[in-house]
Amino acid sequence: MQTNNLSVRAMRDDDIPLIVDYFLTAEPDFLQIMGVDQAKLPPRAEWLDMLYRNHEQSIEKKSFYYILWQMNDDPIGHSNINKIVWGQEAYMHLHLWRRDIRQHGMGEQFVRMTLPYYFDTFKLEVLYCEPSALNPAPNRTLEKIGFEFVKSYETIPGWINSLQTVNRWCLTKERFMALHEHSSD
Repeated sequence: MQTNNLSVRAMRDDDIPLIVDYFLTAEPDFLQIMGVDQAKLPPRAEWLDMLYRNHEQSIEKKSFYYILWQMNDDPIGHSNINKIVWGQEAYMHLHLWRRDIRQHGMGEQFVRMTLPYYFDTFKLEVLYCEPSALNPAPNRTLEKIGFEFVKSYETIPGWINSLQTVNRWCLTKERFMALHEHSSD
């Protein structure tokens, strides 16, 4: 799917090193804002192997699923889901890789283009997103798109995260369909 010079697509094998390197080369301060615990980041080869193996799985057996975000056909970020319960729910993550393009409204456009992949491919009834409460950009983006705020709470939201306060947002299939129909008018 493409909007202006922004497009999204399912991850390919050759995208996997880009995703892993985004985390492994990120500045420590940026990782902290995202709630990532550097000590939990696996070695590059191990992480690559895990993602390659997952990518080979059938859609129903995937632990993770990635959508690449592109500008002028160049990858500049990704979204992924995990904690996937086929036909029911998943948890979404949002990552713009380049600092110079963050907070320019592109994240909102990318998420809007990404949502149909998750709802349609995984037959989801609800999609959650739990950004760090201290990271305002994804929280604003989710609110603008129509996600509903559920609660703030302290947790370790993912396998590479530290204990943190997150904001849980949700988007039901019904709300997604209504918003999607409205945005295509």
